[in-house]
Amino acid sequence: MKTEDLVILYEDNHIIVVLKPQNIACCPDESGDDNLFDCIKRYIKETYEKPGNVFLGLVHRLDRPTGGVMVYAKTSKAASRLSEQMKTGGFEKKYLTVLCSVPAKKKATLENYLRKNAVNNMVYVCTQTEENAKFASLEYEVLQEKGNFCLAEVKLHTGRTHQIRVQMASINAPVYGDMRYGGENAVKGKLSLWAYSLAFKHPTTQEKMKFVAEPPKTENPWKAFEIKV
Repeated sequence: MKTEDLVILYEDNHIIVVLKPQNIACCPDESGDDNLFDCIKRYIKETYEKPGNVFLGLVHRLDRPTGGVMVYAKTSKAASRLSEQMKTGGFEKKYLTVLCSVPAKKKATLENYLRKNAVNNMVYVCTQTEENAKFASLEYEVLQEKGNFCLAEVKLHTGRTHQIRVQMASINAPVYGDMRYGGENAVKGKLSLWAYSLAFKHPTTQEKMKFVAEPPKTENPWKAFEIKV
C-alpha cells in the first residue's frame, strides 16, 4: 500500500483517523504482507521528516476483508487513553452489511458465547461453560430489502473475532461474500462488511468525535441499495 493511497479523515498531534481498504491488514501479521499500520508510519515519517522509529499505537482492529473507519494513536499517552476507552465501552462502532437472507426479526439484539479455534482460525457459537468461551453482543436493524437480500446496520457491544459474521450466520442471515461462515446461504463475492461509523472521545481534549464513511457504493452488492450515512 502506497502512502499516496492513504485516505486520511482526520489528523492532529495525538490521533490519525483513516479509511482502511478492504483486503488490507490493519497491522503486521504472520503473512508479512504490506499493511495499513506500516503505511501510516511511513506517511508520518515522510511528511514530518521524523528521524528513527515512528511511534504508532494500534487501539482497535478490523479483519482483513473488512473496510472502513479506523483510528490510530500518534503518542503513547493517546494510545493508553483510547485503549482504556475501548475496554470501558467508550467506543461506538457501527457497521453496514448486506445479508444473504432477511432475518425473521427486523431489529434485535444477539447475545452468544463464542469460542475461537486457533488451529483453523474459525470462531464458533458455544455454551458459556466451554473453555475460552467469550460473551458476544450486538444489535442489528434491517434498513432495506431487495429480494432475498437486505441491507442492515450492526452496532457492536463487544469486539470479538469474526463476531458479526458468526452471529449473523447463527440466525441464517450470513454476510454477503462470507464463504467461511455462510454455509448453504453463502454467496461468493467481496465480503460486504463495512465499518461506516466510529465515535469516541478525543484522548486529550475529551471532545466527542464521530467519523463516518460510505461503503464502495458502485460495487456489488452495495449498489443494489440506496445508502446514505
